[in-house]
Order: sequence, then C-alpha cells, then structure tokens
Amino acid sequence: MLGAAKAVPAAAMATMDANQRMIETTTVLEARGIGKTVKSGDRDLVILRDIDLAVTQGDAVAVIGASGSGKSTLLAILAGLDQPSTGQVRIDGADLSALDEDARAELRGRAVGFVFQSFQLLPALTALENVMLPLEIAGDPAAEDAARAMLERVGLAERLQHYPKHLSGGEQQRVALARAFVVRPKLLLADEPTGSLDAESGAGVIQLIFDLNRESGTTLVMVTHDESLAQRCKRIVRLAAGRIVA
Repeated sequence: MLGAAKAVPAAAMATMDANQRMIETTTVLEARGIGKTVKSGDRDLVILRDIDLAVTQGDAVAVIGASGSGKSTLLAILAGLDQPSTGQVRIDGADLSALDEDARAELRGRAVGFVFQSFQLLPALTALENVMLPLEIAGDPAAEDAARAMLERVGLAERLQHYPKHLSGGEQQRVALARAFVVRPKLLLADEPTGSLDAESGAGVIQLIFDLNRESGTTLVMVTHDESLAQRCKRIVRLAAGRIVA
C-alpha cells in the first residue's frame, strides 16, 4: 500500500513561492534615462528623451507610436546597435555601456534574437544555411539538426534548400523567425515584423511570433504602428516626440 504523501513544511513552501516569484520577475531588459540627440545642420535634433523601461522574463511588450516618434531608434539602442547620448541599458544584467563592441556582439549572439521588417537574410545562403549561421558562429556542433527542426516548426520543412529570392515574403520572414529563435534567446527584438507582408502572410507570422514566444519563454519587445497587433501584447508603451506618454 502506498504511503501518504508527506506535507511540505510551511517554511519550505514559502521559500519555493519566493523563488518562483523571483523567476517570474527577473528583469531581462532595463533602460534608464535613455536620451538620443543628433546633429541636424547647425542645431541639435532630440530623438529620445528620458526613456525608462524595464521588461521582465517572458513578458511581451509593444512599443507603439507615429512615424518619427523614435520607436526604431529606441529598439536599436536597446539592442546595443546604437549608442544613447545619455542613460544606460542592461541586457541580462550586463551594462552595454561597459562593454566594447566585441563583447556587445557576443552578448547579442548569446541572449538576443532579431526580427526585422526587411528580413535581413543573406541571399547567397539557403534557408537552412541562414538559420544555421548564428549557431555555427557560436560553435554549436548540432547547428544543422537544430536549424532543420526550427524550420520544420515554422512550416518550412520542404523549403530548406531554397534561396531567399525563391521564397515568398511570408516564407522569408518565417526563415528570419527560425534564425532568431534557434539560439533560444532570452530577448527577442522585433521591428515592424509584418511591415513588408500582405495581411494574410502577416497574420501567420504574428501568430508564429506569439506561439514561439510562449513555447520558449522568450521575452518579446516589438515595435509596431499596428494598434491591433499591439493589443495582443501584455503591455503597451506609447511614444510621442521621443517620450513615453503612456
């Protein structure tokens, strides 16, 4: 006869609950006091002003605003692809301003995935080779198997050996998604991911982004001008004239 299950002591239960809350609220991305100013002729053009943003593990955040509000500039700064004029960005606890370019590139390769409006696939590589590339750079001996599995997951098992020019826009964006998720990033940054797609292809790509985000527990920050798409995220950050207004 099976014995009765032992009760978990109250102190142990409290510790487990605290650990779970800590996991759920781990800050993956943090920006403090971000400003960006560039020269425009003989005057200073302010693109971003005093941006504060914290994104926790598994969160899905939409950054929305009119054209020229600073959305894409903010995303580039959050990724470490551009430098802020003021402020600090941390990814996975690492202060980007304290890292040189090689170290920032290493951090991006390890912890960050990107999905761009223009796909950014290498035209001389097949779909499979494009997805394998970040794994090969990281020295992963199982790069091909992982890339094949991820392309199958996004519905492109029959298109592995096709070059980007032979793929539709929706298929190219699915390859880009596979490349972004194959490294199992902690953070996915998406810049208008459906901006170059028709409505039907765009809807399929967006569903994939949210499905993969949920399955992998990846933190998502998405720049978009699409209000209905933003509403699918857990949080919405609105920019106007370089400031967070809501």
